[in-house]
Amino acid sequence: MKFVHRFAYYLIGLIMGCFFVALVFSGKDTRCNYFPNARVLNNLRTKPFKYSDKAIQTLNEKWVDTADIKNTLTYGDVDFDQSNVPFNKGKLYVIEGKTVKNQEIILKVTNYENEAVLEEIIKKAVEK
Repeated sequence: MKFVHRFAYYLIGLIMGCFFVALVFSGKDTRCNYFPNARVLNNLRTKPFKYSDKAIQTLNEKWVDTADIKNTLTYGDVDFDQSNVPFNKGKLYVIEGKTVKNQEIILKVTNYENEAVLEEIIKKAVEK
């Protein structure tokens, strides 16, 4: 069998395989969260999210918005040196992120079994 014929059979099989894989995964909400940072952020985003009184007070100051909180919970970095600490029958996570205005913020979120609570929003000091 010539190389061209073998290559054609290979391409036909590859295309059919890609079609079936796309068919199987198209209807599912699949995520590949292999790294600890992605797993923690996904866990916090999928639970009902609540705000503490201190966080609401900071949000009322208008320098940070709930969109900034959502962006930080999507693209932020979990500081594992300060995180995963028992706190009020849950675990405290410290997440670093940025606002839309490029101001660095730190979120302290308590992860309970059934919900996540934003405890505190801290404006990170600018280093010189």
